[in-house]
Amino acid sequence: MKQNSTSHRLLLVALSVVLLSAGWLGITGLTLLVALIPLLIISENLSDSNQDFWRMFGYATLTFLLWNAATIWWVWNATPLGPLAAGIVGTFYNLCGFMAYHYTSKRAPRALAYTILVTLWIATEWAYNSADVMTFPWLLLGHGFSGDIWAVQWYEYTGIFGGTLWALISNIAIFEILRTRTTTAKVRAAIIVIAPIILSVALLLSYRPSERTTEISIIQPNVPCYEDERKASGKMQPTNDIINLIAKVPASSSFMLMPESALAYIPGIGSVDESRMEYITPFLDSFVGDNHPNTKLITGASTMVRYGDTKATNTAHYYKDYGWYDRYNSALLVNDKGMVEDIYHKGKLVIGVEAVPMKGIFDFLEIDLGGITGQLGWGKEFKVFSNEGVNIGPSICYEGLYGNHFAGFARNGAEVMALVSNDGWWGNTPGHKRLFDFCRLRAIECRRAIARSANTGISGFISATGKTIGERLEWNEEGILTAELELRNDKTIYTMYGDWIARISTFVAILSLLYYVAYRTKRKNHLVE
Repeated sequence: MKQNSTSHRLLLVALSVVLLSAGWLGITGLTLLVALIPLLIISENLSDSNQDFWRMFGYATLTFLLWNAATIWWVWNATPLGPLAAGIVGTFYNLCGFMAYHYTSKRAPRALAYTILVTLWIATEWAYNSADVMTFPWLLLGHGFSGDIWAVQWYEYTGIFGGTLWALISNIAIFEILRTRTTTAKVRAAIIVIAPIILSVALLLSYRPSERTTEISIIQPNVPCYEDERKASGKMQPTNDIINLIAKVPASSSFMLMPESALAYIPGIGSVDESRMEYITPFLDSFVGDNHPNTKLITGASTMVRYGDTKATNTAHYYKDYGWYDRYNSALLVNDKGMVEDIYHKGKLVIGVEAVPMKGIFDFLEIDLGGITGQLGWGKEFKVFSNEGVNIGPSICYEGLYGNHFAGFARNGAEVMALVSNDGWWGNTPGHKRLFDFCRLRAIECRRAIARSANTGISGFISATGKTIGERLEWNEEGILTAELELRNDKTIYTMYGDWIARISTFVAILSLLYYVAYRTKRKNHLVE
């Protein structure tokens, strides 16, 4: 296992990058089960000297930066600063766990070092996932299995942090085969790798869908995102196109979905003022028409809430004509008369687009994506929309990355999920494909079917087992789709307890680090060998 030359180590770095990236490139996430072994080999063959510590730091940093570059480069299409900032922050979090492992593995029992690697890695992923602003959980290891839903049906118990745990302990177990070459190590590794797959297949085969269903239609208008693209395509005023698509929606549908920012700007009105909804009723009534008396529309919209002379929130803006106000990325529930019955405010905002870290200092990070930009207000409630006894959770775009947030709708009574999105900012790149795939994991975690309406694609339906139902509307297509989706009101273990693996891991990581300090103190005092 000795690989001491720089060239050998760089080859191991390259191999690790390829194995880490495969799940986000649409190949398979199962390579994650061995993706860190090349780095573990490098670490094993370095000494405990300060010089070798910094060598390991360099190799690990290069690996994680290249992993980020290979998988999130497409963010460049919206902002050149995006992949750079996300890559640096993500690499920092990855380094915390791995470098803590490298350091302790040279100075403490191997079992303790492995424990620190697993628990601290998960703890830092959780921190990255749970933050309000500095968060971009694209490369959480558990997300890498989004193309392998047949292997991770047990996410209904663990969420994606169960996937991260599986990946990390599989790497350790297989590495131990290389290190010790014992039968015990081989048996242990086989159990760790294969047992979760067997459980997943068993859960998939034994799943019984609910007999209660509802019909939902999704609309993909395919309106270009950027102003120059709208001019080139002749779609500066997409209203008529959307009305024509809505006319094709079956009257039997309980809900029809339009994408995020479909009502970013209403001609002659502007943003939707939530205190003056009566002004937009005629406009919305022209959308829904008279042919869908039992159908309610869920649509993305840019809305505002006025506070007058009081700055009611930290995110509020000031305008001299009407005082303090917040802008929200929202989902509206509209009845067949064009009246807005309920509003959901997006609770997970995109950094640099909808949320600015340390506003006033980092304003230069703001990215213009067609009007719904700058610091927006934060939604605090998990609203559930209803129509004739059917309860649906109205999630918005980026929220599909956050398992515990998504589960909040199910905890609040959602029997099926809607997700409205606009993924056109990045062009025809892996970005919009992975966002659809991540929704498949959300479906498994909560055991809720999902209807997804994206402006430029991908729109489609996902079953509670993560399978795609029927056809999809792919990139740059226009049209509608209709499907029967099952309704469920039971709650999975993950729905009830959220990221419990991450919470336990954080606690164990703290205890392990404290134990390491105590162990080293005793070693220095010759109290342990």
